[in-house]
Amino acid sequence: MTTAAPVKTQYEAIIGLETHCQLSTATKIFCNCSTEFGAVPNQNVCPICLGMPGVLPVLNEKVLEYAVKAGLALNCEIASYSKFDRKQYFYPDLPKNYQISQYDLPIAKDGWLEIELLDEQGNPTRKRIGITRLHMEEDAGKLVHGGSVGEASRNETRLSGSTHSLVDFNRTGVALAEIVSEPDLRSGQEAAEYAQELRRILRYLGVSDGNMQEGSLRCDVNISIRPYGQEQFGVKVEIKNMNSFSAIHRAIDYEIARQTKALENGEKIFQETRLWEEGNQRTISMRSKEGSSDYRYFPEPDLCPIELPGEQLQTWQEELPELPAAKRHRYETRLGLSAYDARVLTDDRGVAEYFEAVVAAGGNPKQAANWVMGEITAYLNQQKLSISQIAFPAVGLAELIALIEKGTISGKIAKEILPELLVKGGSVTKLIESKGLVQISDAGELDKVIEAVLAANPKELAQYRSGKTKLLGFFVGQVMKETGGRADPKLTNQLMAKKLNA
Repeated sequence: MTTAAPVKTQYEAIIGLETHCQLSTATKIFCNCSTEFGAVPNQNVCPICLGMPGVLPVLNEKVLEYAVKAGLALNCEIASYSKFDRKQYFYPDLPKNYQISQYDLPIAKDGWLEIELLDEQGNPTRKRIGITRLHMEEDAGKLVHGGSVGEASRNETRLSGSTHSLVDFNRTGVALAEIVSEPDLRSGQEAAEYAQELRRILRYLGVSDGNMQEGSLRCDVNISIRPYGQEQFGVKVEIKNMNSFSAIHRAIDYEIARQTKALENGEKIFQETRLWEEGNQRTISMRSKEGSSDYRYFPEPDLCPIELPGEQLQTWQEELPELPAAKRHRYETRLGLSAYDARVLTDDRGVAEYFEAVVAAGGNPKQAANWVMGEITAYLNQQKLSISQIAFPAVGLAELIALIEKGTISGKIAKEILPELLVKGGSVTKLIESKGLVQISDAGELDKVIEAVLAANPKELAQYRSGKTKLLGFFVGQVMKETGGRADPKLTNQLMAKKLNA
């Protein structure tokens, strides 16, 4: 992310994020109900996740594995002993009227992740953001309020009037990892980058899809301001209802300005929860903020404490992939890529692995980066595909790059045949031979074409020799047209310039 620096004031923002990540397990945290997104409302439910009397929860082992791997990737201390707690949470979409979470003994704590900000010149600034804790808990259901998009078609239920709410319990009991940052962030830009880097890490691990539009990643911001030089924090305000990284950025910038103006006018900041209104680009008050005492935590009596063997922890540690920050550093130091290129290539694990496979097959790193970030990414975006869905293998792109470097084909021809290769795959060499697209690099053959082009354009030739030297591009273009783009561009320019200046 590149953006202008925020306007300096006499106040410093203190920002921390609480991020709820749905873990990509096939079943819920304490029962065997499906976690399928978009199912018919209230279909993926059972007596356990509906909180019926007499039922007992059983921890999904995959949830523990995913939570521990996320903690390890965030450089956290993993607890050998942790437990679940009951959090009294009276909301209409939480059927038990309490939430099973973790309070004083979370599965992971005291970690960090590195964010990277690029200035307008593409120079990176790196900063470590502390992770206070990561804990497991169950998700609540979803309220669908009157007038929400798709309400009638999804629920097959029509209610008279516009002031009503429906509840869908499908999401109830889906496994969450709540990740709480230290108050180390100082701007909307930093907070948005932190959230993006966190999502990259979770996606690399395969423990969460991080789709904000589906509610798989939800961020609450805690923000206060204080005069520069003051150690004591100001009054904390929480912001909810942000469904994109840009919304996080804008909501924080708005709230900093709102709190600054209030203090400058002698007004008091109240501890509260506020909502972000996307349409009006502002935060509005929702309710006074609860403290932990309001939740009346106590140990969950229906679940045993968790004791994690050291051997299992070591196994999960060894299964971690190379993470985005490590890849970025390696691409810059070993492959000589710019910070910007490294950042773009490592944003998605599949794209990074494809790029690395091209380099491993002999492709020039910079050329491989250009093709992956350019024509291939444009095709993926246009077709709404992931890189794993194209038919063109990485070794094929390495072959294409090598043929360009050898002069067998031009970059123009390569771009022309790429769409067919992306759809059908196959050998690049065989394709260009079958289509007669081998680049003309024979000087004698090109001389004949150049002579014909000059003879066919006497007016332009006279203008060139009278001083309009920019017409060199016109003549080269005519040669390309005559040869169907097969003329070696570099050699053509050299020969044409020699003929014109003779």
